[in-house]
Amino acid sequence: MSTRTASGSNDPIVESRDQLAVPMIKGEKPKDRWRIGTEHEKFVYRTADHRAPSYDEPGGIHDLLMALTRFGWEPVIEGGKVIALAGSDGTVSLEPAGQLELSGAPLENLHQTCAETGRHLKQVKEVGAELGLGFLGVGMWPDKTRAELPIMPKGRYKIMLDHMPRVGSMGLDMMLRTCTVQTNLDYQSEADMVQKFRVSLALQPLATALFASSPFTEGKPNGFMSYRSHIWTDTDPARTGMLPFVFEDGFGYERYVDYMLDVPMYFVFRDGKYIDAAGQSFRDFLKGELPALPGEKPHLSDWNDHLSTAFPEVRLKSFLEMRGADGGPWNRICALPALWVGLLYDQGALDAAWDLVKGWSIEEQQTLRDAVPRDGLCAPAPGGGTVGELAHRVLDIAAAGLAARGEVNSMGDNEVGFLEPLRRIAKNGKSPAHDLLDRYEGPWGGDLSKIYDELSF
Repeated sequence: MSTRTASGSNDPIVESRDQLAVPMIKGEKPKDRWRIGTEHEKFVYRTADHRAPSYDEPGGIHDLLMALTRFGWEPVIEGGKVIALAGSDGTVSLEPAGQLELSGAPLENLHQTCAETGRHLKQVKEVGAELGLGFLGVGMWPDKTRAELPIMPKGRYKIMLDHMPRVGSMGLDMMLRTCTVQTNLDYQSEADMVQKFRVSLALQPLATALFASSPFTEGKPNGFMSYRSHIWTDTDPARTGMLPFVFEDGFGYERYVDYMLDVPMYFVFRDGKYIDAAGQSFRDFLKGELPALPGEKPHLSDWNDHLSTAFPEVRLKSFLEMRGADGGPWNRICALPALWVGLLYDQGALDAAWDLVKGWSIEEQQTLRDAVPRDGLCAPAPGGGTVGELAHRVLDIAAAGLAARGEVNSMGDNEVGFLEPLRRIAKNGKSPAHDLLDRYEGPWGGDLSKIYDELSF
């Protein structure tokens, strides 16, 4: 989730609804300026006892952040607390229960993206070894209850934690117990955005299946391949889901603005503090009638904040965010942007992917979204066969798209190799969660603590 460091008092005041499409319009870029942004979260634990460390304890999350400053990261302060780090590789930030996230810099190719990931993981492992901390890459805490987890000192999180139980049964699980990998990609026009949005939204359940790695809850199998994905189905229906309107005739920036105006607010940021506006309407804010700030109209920064508080499977801000994947190991962190760059950044691949999904009905898309969290690659695909079989076709399209980009490293290798972990998963026909369950029931002998020995970074 985004980290605010300053109020929006110097931003333009939003005087009319017409201004609300501005962030999306300003996101348009010519193809030679398209970039790749990758965000990845991981769980932090004490190596001695696998406990999740608090913010303030010796060797805890604050000390972890401060130790990372040796690599050139600059502290970001909120309420007198260091809650993030800023640097040339993007931002290191905290999720609500101390999950550590790198929101990477916008980069030109996947070789740079994977190198950035490697630098970050090397840094956190070095610091973690000194502090007695380890880092786990899966989609959900495999063995922790909510009560066992700390809360980070970020103002927006308190507001969200208070609000979540009012609108769904699993919002606190989403905030406290899950990790994801995301990819942020550009578009060159409204029409380009629409095609990319439709393709990526239809295929987001495929990414969920390929990356599914959350089959345990509180130390036992939970019956799902991606329980993280299942959690989103009862987090907050007003701000989650598959967005059927994206496939309607006439969809574009204005229709997405309409959607976001219907999403209830969480907060307003003023003078370094978050003001609780949970459940209030941005439409009222436009009229100067927001109960949390009576008489004030929003600044453009308030709208940008609001755009970050919707959590559909694909999200539009000034770029498109792919949000369907569970957290995972280093090679899958590199593979997620490879999948989406291959599909969306070459027109031939994008057209081929659209040909693959354009006949799917809204009902078929929702059925796929509903089946994948439990069944992963074994779920039935629209038109017959399984999601695993569909994966082969999609990965072929992505590979062709990456090859067409012709982005090579110093060794002459193009970007296609970053898809290899997904190729292996598709060939196996089973989501990564299947492998975790096989280990749990086999060599681990039902001892889930072994996951820390084998899956940590």
